[in-house]
Parts: sequence; structure tokens; C-alpha cells
Amino acid sequence: MDHSKEVEDALSIHTESTKLPDEAPDNQDLESQLGHQPAPEEKTPTDPNIVDWDGPDDPANPMNWSTGRKVGAIGMTRPLASTIIASGAEDVLVTFHSTNQTLGAFVTSVYLLGYCFGPLVIAPLSEIYGRTILYNVCNAFFFIFNIACAVANSLGSLIVFRLLSGIAASCPITLGAGSISDMVPLEKRGLAMVFWIMGPVLGPTFGPLAGAYLAQAKGWRWIFWLLTILSGVVFVITLLLMRESYAFVLLKRKTERLRKETGNSHLRSVLDTGRTNKDLLKFSIVRPTKLLFLSPIVFLMSLYLAIVYGYLYLLFTTFPRVFQDQYGFSNGAVGLTYLGSGAGAFLGLFFCGAVSDRLAKALKNRNGGDHKPEYRLPLMFIGALIVPASLFLYGWTTEYKVHWIVPIIATAIFSFGLFTVMMPTTTYLVDAYTTYAASVTAAATVIRSLLGALLPLAGSKMYDALGLGWGTSVLGFIAVAFIPVPFLFWMYGERIRKSKLFRVHF
Repeated sequence: MDHSKEVEDALSIHTESTKLPDEAPDNQDLESQLGHQPAPEEKTPTDPNIVDWDGPDDPANPMNWSTGRKVGAIGMTRPLASTIIASGAEDVLVTFHSTNQTLGAFVTSVYLLGYCFGPLVIAPLSEIYGRTILYNVCNAFFFIFNIACAVANSLGSLIVFRLLSGIAASCPITLGAGSISDMVPLEKRGLAMVFWIMGPVLGPTFGPLAGAYLAQAKGWRWIFWLLTILSGVVFVITLLLMRESYAFVLLKRKTERLRKETGNSHLRSVLDTGRTNKDLLKFSIVRPTKLLFLSPIVFLMSLYLAIVYGYLYLLFTTFPRVFQDQYGFSNGAVGLTYLGSGAGAFLGLFFCGAVSDRLAKALKNRNGGDHKPEYRLPLMFIGALIVPASLFLYGWTTEYKVHWIVPIIATAIFSFGLFTVMMPTTTYLVDAYTTYAASVTAAATVIRSLLGALLPLAGSKMYDALGLGWGTSVLGFIAVAFIPVPFLFWMYGERIRKSKLFRVHF
């Protein structure tokens, strides 16, 4: 694929894959109904008043940036913060003279509730003002609220500051996929998505391990001082080095500069829709919600991902019950049990990184050279089968007190399955909604984080009532019910995306 095609992929949402074949040429396609800008060639590129990139090799185009300039530094710190306090929750309750175990769990999970609120505002703002300003503002707030957590003088204030830090921390999770779609050509996007997803999967895994030893050695407040130090370093790095990557904003700035230089007030960006920022915000603010509830693809894929991701946090709540109470591990040793999940995630990372783009390219070449978002889904077939199998293995080996290494292996298998569900799901949605990847990622992040925050709160009572075997089997049966989802969209996804019935109007 030449560079001009890469630019088209970066600035549109696959007009060919979303336009109905039987439509008249002047009918609106799904792109325009979603508020998407037409591709550059549709805006009469010979018009001298249209401002576009200076050819396919324009160095200002983020698609042409060097690899070093495309590497981000904020993918791991935020997810790490989501679970790092889990091992110190008991110490928090002791400090504030509370015995409420639900509140203790909520100190950890309330962070994810912030992921439910932040994306709904951050994503649309980024599609108007750009990615960089949102990254920098949220990085600053994340730094401040971690300090507030470290010095909190009550359990209530700690929970509020954790919520606010979670809202700020949702920025890289929300905008990461959009930044990737800004800079990485479609054929290489799978590998880039692997490294972006590494944060949300590995961060929660290694957080409890770091938190367990730090809380034991220095107390729970030092957990937040560590996060403050890490977030401060990231803030300085991104403030100095991060550059804007969103094509809509870059071309808008270029247009404004050329207007001043030439005095031609008729110049306009090739991506200009003619709407004011107020109108754009009005359209953009509802886009994630409408995509989530009116698009069956976005809803079902996001719900499936949310359930599997929520299981990760729910399983983590069982580790003290299983490895400390049942197998007699110390507090520090319980933290080490999370490494099984981390190992599985690493295996999933390498597997998906090696296979994703190659498989999509092979399917593209086999089917006439046209890429379809559905070519990302075959990897998900594997994860859909592995996730329920690993849940059954974990549940019944812990129920019958099989040697402790077996349930740890089960968590490794689960994390491998989680990665092979999460990566193709996210890449599929980004490929289908490239320009507005931030909005579709926000929609998925909201529901994923909501279940990640709430499921652990119900875990203790469920396992008290059903035991480890049947309690985890309930999760497994739900996962079994979702096995057909990737197969459904593999066969009918393109037809659903083209169907008039499922068009989303803004």
C-alpha cells in the first residue's frame, strides 16, 4: 500500500466498507451520518482554497513520523494504579478505624468508576481540540490527585480522590487507540495495539505485587507517593516531548497559519465540516453513548470485553481467600501469585504481536486486496474458547485444594485468553471507526470499567454463597454464552455495518 492510501485510511472511516452498494451516489452513507468527514478526494482536491497535506510524504503528517516519535510513555502507570492499593486495603481500613470490607474493596474499584465518566468528556474534546492538550491536562490532574490520596485524612476523602484520579487516568486509555490510528497505517496497527493494550492488562496484574511489598515495608501511603513520583516523571516527559497527532486539528492549524500568511480568508481544511466548536462538541459529546447503545457491533463487542475484563478484577479478589487462607501464603507471597496472570498476559502479547497483522494481511490478499475490519476477529476465536476453560480450571482446582501451582497456571491461561479477546476486539472497533477511534474506545472503556469496578464488590458474597467451584463456574457459563459473538461478526459483521437498520444518526 502506498502512502496516499495510508493517509486516506487515517483520515476516514473506511468509506468503502460502510457505504451501501445499492445507494445512489448523492445519498449520505454511514460516514456522514456519524459526523465523519468525507475522504480528501471527495472534497475536490483541485480547489485552490482547500488545505491538505503537502503530498503523501509530507513530514507534518503523523503517518510519516519516525518510529521513535510514535512511542508513548504513559500506557502502564495508569492501569498499574488501578490495583496497586488492593494489597494495602486492610491497612487502609485499620488506619481509618473501619471494618467495612465492602468499603475496603471500593477503595480499589472506585478508581475504575473514574474510567466510566472521564471518556465521555475526554474523547469528544480530543476530537475538537486535539490529543496533546487532553493528555497534558489529565497528566497534571493525575499527579495532583495522587498527592491528595497520599495525604488523605479520612476514608471518604481517600475514596473521592481515588475517583478523581481515575477520571484523570482514563485519558490515555481513552485516547490511546485514537493516537495509534492517527500515526500507524492500518496494516501495522495490530502490533501497535498490542503494546497499547499491554498497559490495561499487565498494569492490574503487577500492581498488587508492588503494592503488597511497599505497604508491608513503608505503609499504604507510600503506594500513592510512588504513583506520584511515576506520574510526575511521565507528566514532564509528555509535556516536553509529546506532539499533536490528530489530523483534523493539525490541518486546522495549518489552515489558520496559511490564512495569516496569504490573507486568503477563503482557505479551509480538507477535513473542515463547516461546524463551529460548539456544534462539534454537541455532536461529539453524544457520539460515544449513541455508538454504544445504537450500534450492535459496538455494544456486543464492548459488553463481551467488559465481562472478560471484569473477571480479571473479580478473580483478583479471590487471591487472599485462596492463597492466604487456603494455602497459607504470607501477605508478600500472595502478591507473587499475581505473576501467573502477568506471565499469561506476556504470552498473549507476543502471540498477538506475531500473528495479528500477518493474519489480517493474508486474509486481505486472499480476498481481493481489500481490508475489512472483520479480518481482525480470527484471533478472538481462540480467546473465546480459552476464557471459559480457564475459569472452570481455576474454580474447581481451588475448590478441591489441588496444588497451588495449578490455579496459578489457570490464571495464566485466563490472562492469555483475555489478551486474545481484548486485542482483536479493540483493533476491530478502531479499524471500523478510524477517525473517531477515540469515541468508540470511550464507549468500550465506559462499560468495561463499570463492570471492572462493580463485579469485585459482588465477588465476596457470591463466593460465600456458592464456593470457589460453582462461583467461578457461573462466570465460566456466562463466558460460554458469549463464544458465538466473534463468529457472528465474522460472518455478518460487514452486512450489519452496511445495513440501513443499524445506521447511527447524530
